[in-house]
Formats: sequence, structure tokens, C-alpha cells
Amino acid sequence: METTNFKIVSSNSNVEWTGRKVTGAHNGTIGIKEGNFVFNDGIIKEGNVVINTSSIKILDVTDPATNAQFAGHLSSDDFFSIEKFPTASFDILTVREVSDSTYYLEGNLTIKDITHVVGFEATVENNRNNITLSGKLVIDRTKYDIRFRSGNFFKDLGDTLIYNDFELDFNIIAEAIFSEQAKN
Repeated sequence: METTNFKIVSSNSNVEWTGRKVTGAHNGTIGIKEGNFVFNDGIIKEGNVVINTSSIKILDVTDPATNAQFAGHLSSDDFFSIEKFPTASFDILTVREVSDSTYYLEGNLTIKDITHVVGFEATVENNRNNITLSGKLVIDRTKYDIRFRSGNFFKDLGDTLIYNDFELDFNIIAEAIFSEQAKN
């Protein structure tokens, strides 16, 4: 059985987020700090991804002052408490092959030091020296103590309501680490 370790290339990987509210949506990006995947005989078996929460960017708000204010609010305790929790992570627990290049990944998602098991489909392209892993993860923010303007916790929000689910669309590139690279 051939085992190959792949290290995420953060600069070539991207995660786009979308949050929706009654009156529309906001979107942006967030960076990957680090991570890796382990493949046995060309099939993903384990892995983890660490997100740098302080790298969150808002793309749809173009006014600099409004963007900075919104970014500050996302950093606050109303949302991600970035000062206290500078990272979030996903650790793969189980992998089920759906088709040749599609897998159902289930694992521990940790945001604000709160962990829940989540699952999603991911497409994996493996060419021995590098892999591309892409997919969409839908997260219920209220499970991670992100309750600001949630209809589950506040009444009569009207058009200020923010929906509980937000999406992470990701496209991750990882490079194989061969034994001679690991020694350096």
C-alpha cells in the first residue's frame, strides 16, 4: 500500500464564503493557514485544514469605511471572536467514496473552540505530485455560538434577520511531500 502525504499550498488555495440575510447576501474570502491530506493507494484517507480567521475579507462592500466597519463586526464576539480564536479547523474522521473522484468527507469542524461533526461532498483530482480538492460546506453558525440576528434567538427582526446557514466554497491545492523533501 502506497501512502502519500500532501501539504496544502495556502497561496494557491482559496475559500470563498457567502452569508445571506432577508435583504440580500454578503460574500468574501478567508485564507487557509495550513493543512494536509493523506492518501493510501490514491484514495484520500485522512486530513485537516486550518483556517486563518483573521484573514477574512469582504468582497461585495466596496466603500472602504463601510468595509472596515463590517470586517470589524465579523471579527467581534457577535460573530467569530477572532482575537480569542484566530483559527478554525476541519479534521477528517471518515471518508466514503461516492464515485471515482467524489468523496463524502465527515469530520470535526471547530469554530470558536466549539466542535461539531459535519459532512459534505468533495471532488478530488489526484495526479500523484499534487491534488485539487473542491466542494461546498454549509455551516449552521448558531451551533458555534454565532447568534447575531438569528431568528432562533431573537424575535421581530423583520428585514434585519440573518440566516443561520453560511457557505464555504473551497478549492484547495496540495503538493506531495516525498521523503527527500521531508528530511529538509
